[in-house]
Amino acid sequence: MTDRRKKKLKPSRNRTVSSRQWLTRQLNDPYVQRAKSEGYRSRAAYKLIEIDDKAQFLKRGGRVVDLGAAPGGWSQVAAARVGSESGKGKGAKGKVVAIDLLDVEAIPGVEFMQLDFNDADAPEKLKEMLGGPADVVLSDMAGNTTGHRQTDHLKIVALVEMAAEFAREVLSPGGTFLAKVIQGGTEHTLLAELKKNFATVKHIKPPASRADSAELYVLAQGFRG
Repeated sequence: MTDRRKKKLKPSRNRTVSSRQWLTRQLNDPYVQRAKSEGYRSRAAYKLIEIDDKAQFLKRGGRVVDLGAAPGGWSQVAAARVGSESGKGKGAKGKVVAIDLLDVEAIPGVEFMQLDFNDADAPEKLKEMLGGPADVVLSDMAGNTTGHRQTDHLKIVALVEMAAEFAREVLSPGGTFLAKVIQGGTEHTLLAELKKNFATVKHIKPPASRADSAELYVLAQGFRG
């Protein structure tokens, strides 16, 4: 039987109030506990699982790019779903390429490339690694926060716009782009821009995204090429 009693931190003079609050929330977060028991590198893995369970864009044999992949939770999910993790079972074996400025510990079924996706030659390098254009481009990037909500919102929207531009360079017709944004108003401009290139564009907030968080995900499907 699972112990549902709220866990408490041991006292420490070195922790700030905000760090104590964050650690307490982590200790009592069921998704954090599930990630540990099921072998995922972050609780964020369940956000992708829940979104894909509904939208079903991670298909067997698909080619996937994970931007800002560290620590690798989304890449783990993608590898399992497109079949690059083992290559066993029915259907073609997929391909997952993870990109990040930080180094990422090896993940079964995932090829890692340490580079800035904004580099001019990044799209061609990526397609070479994939063996062709991508079917899905994922981005759970958020960047460093300042604590000022409007500034952080503008920073992440700018980051998503760059990721969307990268996606347009590497996606095959009919492809999917999924990225994290923060509510703040200007994300509607982003949606309008994406609608020029994708058949359907919408916001989605999976159950694993904390209710008190301003984060949303923009899901764009049916890339027109």
